[in-house]
Amino acid sequence: MSLSDQQRQTLGKKLYQALRSSQSIPPLTDRFENIDIEDAYRISEQMLKLRQENDGERVVGKKIGVTSAAVQEMLGVFQPDFGFLTDAMTLKNGGQAKIDGQLIAPKAEAEIAFLLSSDLQGPGVTEADVLAATDCIMPCFEIVDSRIDDWKIKIQDTVADNASCGVYVCGEEKIDPNSVDLPELAVKVYKNSELISSGKGSAVQGNPLTAVAWLANTLGEFGIPFRAGEVILSGSLVPLEAVIAGDKMHMELEDQGRIIGTATIQFT
Repeated sequence: MSLSDQQRQTLGKKLYQALRSSQSIPPLTDRFENIDIEDAYRISEQMLKLRQENDGERVVGKKIGVTSAAVQEMLGVFQPDFGFLTDAMTLKNGGQAKIDGQLIAPKAEAEIAFLLSSDLQGPGVTEADVLAATDCIMPCFEIVDSRIDDWKIKIQDTVADNASCGVYVCGEEKIDPNSVDLPELAVKVYKNSELISSGKGSAVQGNPLTAVAWLANTLGEFGIPFRAGEVILSGSLVPLEAVIAGDKMHMELEDQGRIIGTATIQFT
């Protein structure tokens, strides 16, 4: 038996309070062994509702996470999570993310972001549908941040916690997805000017298009569409990297050895 509506609302409020206080809470799965994915999604909806009603935030996109083997091994979560992006989570390229009083245990991941030119509604969305609905792709850093103690998460914990999303920044380059081989795009990630990791588009379910189609279909089961103008984050191409105040992260997106986009974020 899954959770009651009252339990879902209570847990959504607790996660919202954890977000606003920058104080993590124990794993939901430790307290409620019967929590399932639908419970988790409904809890995240309650958390989002409070962000909208109390803080005036608006949804500007969606995200998929835990898509690559490297990230799954690091977190011990072996299926993708999914969540919402709001305008308050959006930073300008080169901007600063405040750790003190805003984030708890942030980690940076380099991704490919999709900007949509038309709506998509699952189920039944294919990779071809995603490509046709995409205006452009952009290099992106997502800064994930768990409101769950010490990142001790199961899939239900991270889905409930809005897919452990903190903030994100997209590069300024807008790349035609039809002009590149998405699985073969390469990324190099630098921390404080030192190369720390590299990866390919194929790290996310073999193709970022596949990941975005999965997300459209998964959210479609809950009646949630993708909207034109939204940004969709397709998942990390590299292992997560913990960051602290003073760090600077920089990524380069390459097509056949040629840099086609960059993104930078600093931490204070």
